[in-house]
Amino acid sequence: MAPRAYWKGTLKLSLVSCPVVLYPATTAAEKTRFHLINRETGNRLKQQMVDSETGDVVEKDQKGRGYELRKGKYVEIEPEELEAVQIESNHTIDIESFVPSEEIDQRYLNHPYYIAPDGKAAIDAFAVIRDAMKDQDRVALAKIVLTNREHIIAIEPFGKGLLGTTLRFPYELRDEDQFFDDIKSPKITKDMVELAGHILHTKAAHFDPGSFKDEYETALKALVKRKASGKKIELPEPEERPSNVVSLMDALKQSLKGRGGKKTASKSHARRPTARHRSAKKTHRSAARHRKAG
Repeated sequence: MAPRAYWKGTLKLSLVSCPVVLYPATTAAEKTRFHLINRETGNRLKQQMVDSETGDVVEKDQKGRGYELRKGKYVEIEPEELEAVQIESNHTIDIESFVPSEEIDQRYLNHPYYIAPDGKAAIDAFAVIRDAMKDQDRVALAKIVLTNREHIIAIEPFGKGLLGTTLRFPYELRDEDQFFDDIKSPKITKDMVELAGHILHTKAAHFDPGSFKDEYETALKALVKRKASGKKIELPEPEERPSNVVSLMDALKQSLKGRGGKKTASKSHARRPTARHRSAKKTHRSAARHRKAG
């Protein structure tokens, strides 16, 4: 059964338009979640809003929104006042421009969505817009209103459909200088860089998200299953941290000689990418090309 559409509207390129639907491209449904419960009764707990000064429980009709002007001083904003600044959705994605994909800085990437034609009548126009973008190797930028807020969305071909990724606004990004300014520029010998390059070469591989394993999630599921069956949970012994201190050059040399280096290299180069692999790689590269916008 196909998931429910998150948004329905029209994709427009000048005078060409077609009905489309948006689906979230990600999900957290499979992640293990815990609820707060009463240890004595085993019942689930309900959260209540409490006045930070009086400690009294605040009922639903007493709740409001306030913006903190200064410490402990708020200006209350009424729901109808918020409505005055909310942007009314016209359910249209109107493409405003096309930019080189490599110019979009990946830090701006926010939430990805799959965009598909809505109905058979939309397929022709959808295919024209999608294939024209493939030929030009450009990413479309458009505006879209989601949950009463306007977003910039970057749209690019993705398989038979389109991938739309909402972008962050510049004010949402932190300036990297405040984190990088204090990084010194030490004198590194050419030998060290070459050794590090050899280590990188031994670990060369192709991007394969199927190889990503969420070990914590796996351990959580095993823990819950074991506990539910009445088995005792044994705490693991803390790992001892290595105390030996080696020089950077020694560490590089030992890493190059270390276990698994050559094995990783042979494994990554032995398997040639299949057509499907190449297609997946190309698709990912297209999605990851968002570079250097703003």
